[in-house]
Amino acid sequence: MTARVLLIDDDLRLTGMVGDYLRGAGFDVDVAPSLAAGRERLARDTFDALLLDLMLPDGDGLDLTRELRASPRTRHLPLLMLTARGEPMDRIVGLELGADDYLPKPFEPRELLARLKALLRRASPAQGDDDVLRFGRLEIDLGERQARLAGKPCELTSYQFDLLLVLAQSPGRVLSRDQIMDALKGHPLEAFDRSIDVHVSRIRAAIEDDPKNPRRILTVRGVGYVFAKKQDSEAAEA
Repeated sequence: MTARVLLIDDDLRLTGMVGDYLRGAGFDVDVAPSLAAGRERLARDTFDALLLDLMLPDGDGLDLTRELRASPRTRHLPLLMLTARGEPMDRIVGLELGADDYLPKPFEPRELLARLKALLRRASPAQGDDDVLRFGRLEIDLGERQARLAGKPCELTSYQFDLLLVLAQSPGRVLSRDQIMDALKGHPLEAFDRSIDVHVSRIRAAIEDDPKNPRRILTVRGVGYVFAKKQDSEAAEA
């Protein structure tokens, strides 16, 4: 089945080049030159992934990202940001709002293709894999690619789910940021300082009862993170 991709960008030269390249790689590509046009297409059609520029003539792509992540219909839509804005804070804000990946301009079309394929691969449910990791009230369903807290789905992006899974598959073991990023190398998210920290913060907000006093994903200062095998209350019940 051909994957449908929406590209929202007002750079006609870039959209022409990217559109032709992705179509040549087997994708069905639709292009919108503004936020208004992008919103209209997203409301009308269903897409498998979104390539979104931040600087658009009628607004900021971050605003659309916020809207998409607030809607149940588009909350899990794989989203890759394309932008000429290269400041680390812009990237961090994009990740905090729920972007799955980030590619600054100018970029190589082959790199974009690799990142897009990785996003789609991660978003596809694993076939025949119904394993569920259970940690007290927290369940991590590998088959459905979903984390649940007391039976309620946790709001995580595809990248955040995979980061959580890396930690949860090594409970009690301290993992450095480099080890985590190496384990996620199938996710070609551009590495920059504190990107892992941003995502861990988002994961904690989704799976911890009190994100300001985390008891599941613990920080080991100067080293990295560790996924607690049991919380205090679980140990008491065991």
